[in-house]
Amino acid sequence: MAAAYAWRLLAVGAVVYAAFTVLGRFQLVAVAVFLALVITSVLRPLTDLMSRRLPRAVAVVVSVLSSIVVVLALLALVGNAVAGEWSQLTEELGGGINRIKRWLEGSPFHVSHAALADLQGKIASFLASHRSTLISGALSGAGRAIELVTGGALALFCSVFFIHSGERLWLWTCAQLPETARSRWRGAGQAAWHTFAGYTRGIIIVAGTNALLVGLALFVLRVPLALPLALLEFVAAFIPLIGSPIALAVATMVALAGRGPIVALVVLSLIVVIGQFEGHVLHPLVLSWAVRLHPVVVAICVIAGSIVAGVIGAVVAVPMVSVAWSVIRALRSPDDGSPPA
Repeated sequence: MAAAYAWRLLAVGAVVYAAFTVLGRFQLVAVAVFLALVITSVLRPLTDLMSRRLPRAVAVVVSVLSSIVVVLALLALVGNAVAGEWSQLTEELGGGINRIKRWLEGSPFHVSHAALADLQGKIASFLASHRSTLISGALSGAGRAIELVTGGALALFCSVFFIHSGERLWLWTCAQLPETARSRWRGAGQAAWHTFAGYTRGIIIVAGTNALLVGLALFVLRVPLALPLALLEFVAAFIPLIGSPIALAVATMVALAGRGPIVALVVLSLIVVIGQFEGHVLHPLVLSWAVRLHPVVVAICVIAGSIVAGVIGAVVAVPMVSVAWSVIRALRSPDDGSPPA
């Protein structure tokens, strides 16, 4: 029996490996389709609501265009905030670096002035010797920006059709299967979409709540660039467990340079407070009904996804595993619709 299961698992593993190899070769297309599904899960309820009074096509256009306007307005607001605080931030960072030096030279660290000067000289020489590498990295970043725009356009194009007629696309896909398997796979697809849409909407609520709390705290503490740092927290919250601490670590560094060590320690304490609030309040209330994964599974998924595909893998690992588990549960359920044993 072990041998029988082993060769079947090897066959399934070979198919999964081949599928992910193809996705890796067409990473831009795969990411664009994933982003289109995210957009669809967010805008589909709004479109369904407007389609009660408007034609379906008009409701799709209105919902997509309004979301684009909201995103562009948010980016413009962040850009204006950075531009308005840039000169003040430059002065505060200069003074903050001097304060950090004096802090390290004093008690309890007692770092010598010569050691700090030597470290500063090594950093300057490193940047000077690797200037060509930094320039080539910036140029490659420009190429990645073009790919990002292309992927965003493809995602927007696909999301329009997913929002307008996603059910017909899925029914056509099920029609290509044997007739005896259509109903079971139709149910599996519904379970997969329910899980994916629930996770996406839930993680947006969690990320928005974290960003609001962080933004208010940074604004009260008068930390520079509070609005961009809150937006960074919103984006980082899409990576479970590790995203928020990384974003708050960046905010801590900005607070240390701009407001001193006391404010930096307060911002650092937010990592613990918001982490506890997110893990024990937000996730159980918002995501437990859509995603039923143990925290150990979530941690392993995030780390494994980051190893395989970097930041993108860390973002998509948890929803992919959640959808796979919901599909397995749906396929294992009896034909009469009762839950599996």
